[in-house]
Amino acid sequence: MSCFNVAKLSEVDCQALSSAAAWIDTGADERLSGFGWMRLPDEDISSMLEASKWLRDFESVVQVGIGGSSLGNLMLHQALLPPYFNERADRGAPRFYMADNLDGEENQAIWELVDPEKTGFIVVSKSGLTLETMANFSFFWEKLKERLGEAAASRVLVITDSDQGVLRRFAKDTGCRSLSLPGDVGGRFSVLSSVGLLSAATLGIDVQEILAGARDMKYRISTDVEESLNPAWVMAWNMFRQLDFHRTNTVFMPYGDRMERLSEWFCQLWAESLGKEGMGFTPQRALGAIDQHSQLQLYSQGPDDKCYIVLGTDSHAGEPLSIGSEASLAELSYLNGLSQEEILDHERRAVVAVLAGEGKPVFSFSLNSLNCRSVGGLIFFLEYVTALTGRLMRIQPFDQPGVELGKKYANGLAGRGEDLSYASLVEEVEERHRTLDILF
Repeated sequence: MSCFNVAKLSEVDCQALSSAAAWIDTGADERLSGFGWMRLPDEDISSMLEASKWLRDFESVVQVGIGGSSLGNLMLHQALLPPYFNERADRGAPRFYMADNLDGEENQAIWELVDPEKTGFIVVSKSGLTLETMANFSFFWEKLKERLGEAAASRVLVITDSDQGVLRRFAKDTGCRSLSLPGDVGGRFSVLSSVGLLSAATLGIDVQEILAGARDMKYRISTDVEESLNPAWVMAWNMFRQLDFHRTNTVFMPYGDRMERLSEWFCQLWAESLGKEGMGFTPQRALGAIDQHSQLQLYSQGPDDKCYIVLGTDSHAGEPLSIGSEASLAELSYLNGLSQEEILDHERRAVVAVLAGEGKPVFSFSLNSLNCRSVGGLIFFLEYVTALTGRLMRIQPFDQPGVELGKKYANGLAGRGEDLSYASLVEEVEERHRTLDILF
């Protein structure tokens, strides 16, 4: 990681960071709620791997989940599988579909694309009460029963709380397969559990290498580096310091289409963990080089309210370009012999130089290559930085009270008995704060 326009750590800074790191370690050791992600790189995944072998025999796999139960999956698939995986004749694994947002037309389209007899369904919800997930699952479950009758349960695997909740009771009632989601792991920190790794393993991704990369990073940033040079400490402290300068926006800008979903995963992690008590950072997704042509003008010469995380890879392997011999193309001859990956990396370095030259705080990462081990390390690094930053802010980075309130409001409007009182609160708020009705 290269840092531009950010502060070096002082002895006092290191003392504050040491205290924050000890808080994380203690929470993980005592198995406190929210800290379980720290143990995931070392967990036994044999039951998950066994389940993935079962799923690999299907022609298609559909996962039903939202937020932390979908973004991590899609991130791993995009980063570590060939582009347009479902369309490849040589994929050697099931086609994969994600049912996350509530969209009846899209769910119907998925249903029409799969053969129910040859499709496995994964449904992920710790409580079994996630409104979007359970509405989507109900759509597929009823259709499965209509088509397969009693055999429907043999196509379903649930990932849920080990002891309680709607889906745990459903698994006992139907006899469908199940995996347990650790109770001390929150959704946005769950990608290194079966929530994210089951579908990845099913599609042929080496999930043990992902975990090995996470373990390597865990060791590196906790024991194997001088404190003032610890990349996680440096980044967390400087992110925290941006609040003093009113830089409350974080632009996350990877270079390369295979990392676009990484931005979506990071945005949930960063926003939901740190947006509390009137503080926080608004994450902004960007993709290089596309957003050089739509956002860079704002980033470089607009308001100084942002810090930047820019990612790239050092692997430039690719077919070298050969510029045509036409006279009209002569001005492009300097591109001869460069791969598209090399050109993209030149774009990345140029943007970092522009931002740093304008005095903007920039963290620039360059992975050796985009593979299972590097992705696992990057995931753990970003989770750790997020937790460390939250502790420095003196907020609880592992809860989401605003999200939970939104769930109660939505459940009440949908008619859930114990949340009905929240429906009247929604109506009261709508009435009290409405300023204008415009018809379209």
